[in-house]
Amino acid sequence: MSLSRQTINRRKFTALLGASAITFNVSAAFAQSGDQPSISTVGEGMPFSINAVSDLARQLSKKPFVPPSRNMPDVFANLNYEQYASIRSDSSSFVWANENWGFAIEPLHRGFVFSNMVRLYTVEDGVVRRIPYDQKRFSFGSLEVPPNLPEDLEYSGFRLHSKEDQNFTEFAIVQGATFFQAIARGQNYGSIARALTLKPADMRGEEFPVFKAFWIERPTAGSNALVINGLIDSESTSGSIRLTFRPGEMTIVDVEMTLFPRAALEHIGIGAIGSRFFFSPNENKKFDDLREAVHDANGLGIHNGQDEWLWRPLKNPESLQISQFMDKNPKGFGLIQRYRDYTAYRDDSRHLEKCPSVWIEPLGEWGEGVVQMIEIPSDAEINSNILTYWRPGATIAAGSEVTFNYRQYWCWNLPERPQLATVTSTRSGKGSSNRRRKYLVEFSGDNLTEPAIHELKADITARPGSISNINIWRYTDQKTIRVTFEMDPGNENASELRLVLMAGDKPASEIWLYRWTA
Repeated sequence: MSLSRQTINRRKFTALLGASAITFNVSAAFAQSGDQPSISTVGEGMPFSINAVSDLARQLSKKPFVPPSRNMPDVFANLNYEQYASIRSDSSSFVWANENWGFAIEPLHRGFVFSNMVRLYTVEDGVVRRIPYDQKRFSFGSLEVPPNLPEDLEYSGFRLHSKEDQNFTEFAIVQGATFFQAIARGQNYGSIARALTLKPADMRGEEFPVFKAFWIERPTAGSNALVINGLIDSESTSGSIRLTFRPGEMTIVDVEMTLFPRAALEHIGIGAIGSRFFFSPNENKKFDDLREAVHDANGLGIHNGQDEWLWRPLKNPESLQISQFMDKNPKGFGLIQRYRDYTAYRDDSRHLEKCPSVWIEPLGEWGEGVVQMIEIPSDAEINSNILTYWRPGATIAAGSEVTFNYRQYWCWNLPERPQLATVTSTRSGKGSSNRRRKYLVEFSGDNLTEPAIHELKADITARPGSISNINIWRYTDQKTIRVTFEMDPGNENASELRLVLMAGDKPASEIWLYRWTA
């Protein structure tokens, strides 16, 4: 499903922004603009090589960071949402719209929270061509816009369209800080990726790197791959990124990022995904809402270096929660939208069952570190209050060079799924005494059939706390097992729960993890 400017509404739009809650300071994240780096070596008419942007980022890292300014014509400087949404462009104005390359680029105007100035180029036959600002690309609704805007106004980002049956279908958007999104065929936008995350939830304040410029390589005719090279800059580091988009039933994005730190990077996020989790049936609703659930993803999935599959249901917590899952050379992780039926949400506006799952698959060894997840309390459904990413264990030294390669899958179902039962539902409610909580965890899978299903045991732990009243309900015809139990935290105010179905000494399910807090 394409989300054009004509169809997008306020709730969808705000969700695209990424995170008023997760960033703690949304204006700082999006209100960055300013002088472009010296890019004459890869400017108009210059030859382009695969290392051109990395070389530029390396040079930039040796110079002091220059904070971006916020210069923009007054008419765009203080737009509200409705005014910005009224700025539209027609498909006939897209770059390559009238050429047979299979893709088209829709430059996006600056304004509203998108004040960051981004310079756009194409690479055609090995030569760099600038996409100059062109006022004629846009209609401005009721805005009183001067007839001759400055040519150096530049853009705030772009949308990507692929051509199918002579029509353009949107499949990705790159706009704001280092944020970008993609969707598979038939999906709606949901979670949002960050190319680079620095010091999230840090008491000293999060640092927001920005995209400064892009070089978009013109594809060959009939190709289903679009390559985008980007320049990243921030106080602590500069960097280059190469994104290869392959849209379709599953949209795949290959990411190659090289960083050139100006300062030691102690807390960095790689493969970061932001999402929104407002409420679900996991626990009693805190909100008076007619829908069944509101979330763009409902769980964190991890395939760790020990070949274990972990499932952690997401929560909208009462207080800030930071979770770390230690690992070495992870095989994959992501934020997953597991419920695909309309009745799980009953949301006629956004159809949340169509939001993509986003899976990160490291390419090469990432060493030791943690999959870190931040869950932030939210009292408004527009907030993207979940953030997960890989945090390397070692500090990245100033003056060094480090590369991270990984593959993103924006999908309906994961590209690789374990031959194990998976968690299909998590519920909790009041237990048999004041502090006790009762849980119901449902597993489903093709391996839950006769006679194996009757041999399975539930291995459950609480740290701290104790587990009692365990019951296992087997439904062979549905290939489902439901486990109920009670957790008593004693006098503690937090407990980490773990549940896995065991067949002898081998796991028959993914590992369910859950954090209870008072």
